[in-house]
Amino acid sequence: MLFLAQLDEALGLSNFSNLVTHYIPAEQIELLTSKLPQTFTMPSPVMLLVWSIAAIFALAVLEQVKYQIGRMSKIGRLPGPTYTLPFLGGIVEMVQDPHKFWQRQRAYAFPGLSWNSIVTKFTVMVTDPATIRHVFNHNSKDTLLLDLHPNAKMILGTRNIAFMHGPDHKALRKSFLALFTRKALSMYVQQQDGIIRQHIAAWMEAQEANPGPVEVRDMVRDMNANTSQRVFVGPYLDDPKVAKKFTDAYLDMVKGFLTFPLKFPGTAVWRAMKGRQYILSVLEQAAIRSKERISEGAEPSCLLDFWTQQILKECQEAEAANVPPPKYSTNHEIAYTVMDFLFASQDASTASLVWLLTQTAEHPDVLARVREEQLKARPDLDATITGETLAAMPYTRQVVKEVLRYRPPAPMVPQVAMKPFQLTPEYTAPRGAFIIPDIVAACHQGYADGEKFDPDRFSPERKEDITYAGNYLVFGHGPHYCVGKEYAINHLIAFLAIVSTSLNWARTRTKDSDWIKYLPTIYPYDSIFNFNWRSQSTPAAAAAGGDSKQQ
Repeated sequence: MLFLAQLDEALGLSNFSNLVTHYIPAEQIELLTSKLPQTFTMPSPVMLLVWSIAAIFALAVLEQVKYQIGRMSKIGRLPGPTYTLPFLGGIVEMVQDPHKFWQRQRAYAFPGLSWNSIVTKFTVMVTDPATIRHVFNHNSKDTLLLDLHPNAKMILGTRNIAFMHGPDHKALRKSFLALFTRKALSMYVQQQDGIIRQHIAAWMEAQEANPGPVEVRDMVRDMNANTSQRVFVGPYLDDPKVAKKFTDAYLDMVKGFLTFPLKFPGTAVWRAMKGRQYILSVLEQAAIRSKERISEGAEPSCLLDFWTQQILKECQEAEAANVPPPKYSTNHEIAYTVMDFLFASQDASTASLVWLLTQTAEHPDVLARVREEQLKARPDLDATITGETLAAMPYTRQVVKEVLRYRPPAPMVPQVAMKPFQLTPEYTAPRGAFIIPDIVAACHQGYADGEKFDPDRFSPERKEDITYAGNYLVFGHGPHYCVGKEYAINHLIAFLAIVSTSLNWARTRTKDSDWIKYLPTIYPYDSIFNFNWRSQSTPAAAAAGGDSKQQ
């Protein structure tokens, strides 16, 4: 009976019945019911099966018809598969072999638009840079909204920056300007320097204890996580037990993106949500401590402090103007936003750090030029890197920019059409369509031999970074352009500067080394290396690589 009551409440059957009896005279209802069969005969199991198969078949046909209508443009049909697997679409192949799936999808129209379906979602892939910028320029409930991942809102929460739009989003982003000033970035890179050196020392200690090739992805991930935590939260994550649990909770959140969207106790998504709750509780306490510290006149020592300083200033201005304080000034909202920064800085930067190692191992001439530049820019290799030091590394910066172009860590940025959305003069995507701007495709177009890894394309002589600036969409475009761009680039430069003058490394290649793994950012399929310390007794020895034959 309880189930029937709940069903009645969900469907509103009682309310519907009351409306019917109110507006239709009783004698007409009695006449109608007299013409209906007095008894209902349950169909046989065979007939139920036949009807069920017929209904499923009809839905499958209707789905395919909807897709065929959706792909129609003024000049024909969008290229793509002739038809897709009913209800599932391309999800099976996408999960089994994402590299092959997305490569084929790009090939349908490069550059241009192509279609597919993913779990009942009509999907349009965009590979043309100008159309991608057009997509990124629209972000509202009347046009397009970000739809990062099926699990994203469950794991990150609906108040994540990625899901914001309008005046509140603009005001929040404006407050971030104080976080990435030259002063702040210089302080961050000095902190990054210390964490990078600590982890390189730990890598070598592990390598010496267990000689042989090692997969570095998890090692780089841990280094990057510790760097982000130190730079963003600083002295407020000072309890080792809390820090350990914080890191574990964060990894649970990451793992939640690599599974099906099932949310019940014991699933990866459930653990990811629990991880978010713990992280927010820790960051709320950090926000309280930061406000107390900055209110007492202390200088900022981390990103949270810089933002707290800005927020307290805005609160004072609001009080003087007799208006409410900013919505993002509460401890809970501060915690949410700092968590977003931590998450945004993690997987994409980890992927790019791994690509730095693989590409420099594959291109020893590039690595040799980086080392040569480092010896000129940093005569004392043990000295902490500063903002001024980074400015003296133009070629190292070119290498980092090329790694990001060659293998953009976030290859796609899905959007959902809130209403029919005109992508090109010839084609309008239907309401509810899943629109996927392809960043990889954009970054490989225009540039001279775009499929080739070539840092010199960004040199002052060739200036391809200026000529094709509109295609370099690694950090997005429009309202959601990445505010932490310079922070991320500085982190990659600092890492390459330190690791290139500290270690030699050689990649162990396998039959899969040239493939790409989607996690969901893109990584080399494998990144297996041997490391050894470089001889640094003299600048000449460091440039020559000591006695090692490895690169």
